[in-house]
Amino acid sequence: MTAQTPIAATRAGLNDAVAMIAGFGNHVSTEAAPDALPVGRNSPQRVAYGLHAEQLSGSAFTAPRAQNLRSWLYRLRPAANHPPFKPYARASLLRTAPFNEVPPSPNRQRWDPPTIPDAATDWLDGLVTYGGSGEVGAGTGVGIHYYACNRSMEGRAAFNADGEFLIVPQMGRLRLITELGIVPIEPDQIGVIPRGVRFRVELLDDEARGYVCENYGAPFRLPELGPIGANGLANPRDFETPVAWFEDIDGPFELIQKFQGGLWATTLDHSPFDVVAWHGNLAPYRYDLRRFNTVNTVSYDHPDPSIFTVLTSPSDTPGTANCDFVIFPPRWMVAEDTFRPPWFHRNVMSEFMGLIHGAYDAKEGGFAPGGASLHNQMNGHGPDQATYDKAVAADLRPFKIENTLAFMFETRQVIRATRWACETPLMQLDYDEVWNGFAKGEVTR
Repeated sequence: MTAQTPIAATRAGLNDAVAMIAGFGNHVSTEAAPDALPVGRNSPQRVAYGLHAEQLSGSAFTAPRAQNLRSWLYRLRPAANHPPFKPYARASLLRTAPFNEVPPSPNRQRWDPPTIPDAATDWLDGLVTYGGSGEVGAGTGVGIHYYACNRSMEGRAAFNADGEFLIVPQMGRLRLITELGIVPIEPDQIGVIPRGVRFRVELLDDEARGYVCENYGAPFRLPELGPIGANGLANPRDFETPVAWFEDIDGPFELIQKFQGGLWATTLDHSPFDVVAWHGNLAPYRYDLRRFNTVNTVSYDHPDPSIFTVLTSPSDTPGTANCDFVIFPPRWMVAEDTFRPPWFHRNVMSEFMGLIHGAYDAKEGGFAPGGASLHNQMNGHGPDQATYDKAVAADLRPFKIENTLAFMFETRQVIRATRWACETPLMQLDYDEVWNGFAKGEVTR
């Protein structure tokens, strides 16, 4: 087709099953109109349909090939086609590293689940920050947020220049409309939106709630398997990338970007979701946590929780992550002569935990789905007394932990809580008491 051939907008996928491409980190080629993708070159003199070629880079041009992330987009208008950004006018509880609102605390902290707002609130305005680590300007650390919302993002879109968003739904299904396609997610699934990719969040249910890890560091990737071998944990084939989809809508669209911790807004005269075709390896994706291939002991002792790592963002220290995303899924417990729940522990890594559904096997009570806990660097934590008493008296027959899914964002840096997190009524001020009452060991000298 010639550059002058008109093209019709497509809205396929909004109400129908969405096509996805299997595989993690693949180089994808996809088009929503015939022959929209150039052949044999990325930026021809004239692109089919009069489209505009644009490269989106998620890494430096000179990054090693294995870590080089970029996609070529072919869109109705260049992304540069917008007026200046101005500070976002609405109040927000979204915060960004460095987190200096209150002094960092060594105390163990736990929160009840948030409630859904009474006022009409979309995903962006429903973001609230628990805390985080690092320095966004230096490209290190994470921000940890929750969202609670009751309406879709209507007539507006967003993108994050500070990092990628890893979204963990706990209640309610979402549809992530992105420049590169549509990514529906539900509880027991995750969605990842790369740095810079424009998106909007639509609700498929009346209300939605969940967690977000904002990764300022190296993009998430699959962890190395080492002695585990070629297979196991999150298998690459189970990750899914969207196919090209676009809308051609004229009219005002608010575009909000997160830049160095601030929110900035501008108004477009068209929909920003106008990418007709694209190819590359930088794209949103989803993963179904129910497909995680859990590895566990078949002899004795509880292995380190690193065996539950789904994705990792490496740091400049080999083997020590800027952030690990770890899950605790249903699994068989068969260890002999072993204390089977997670053991008492002090860790150089800081741990933020959430619960998607069910009960966590190290806590008998107080940790509800939608809630959260924070155990910072080198501070002791582990099973509560009720869990401990039950575990040391248990008949060690094989059994399966079922109907549960917890997760952890783990980082090498101290997680500093926000003022909101320290002052909210959701904070459980009696959390330390879960470790009261342990009997003293008896030793005869």
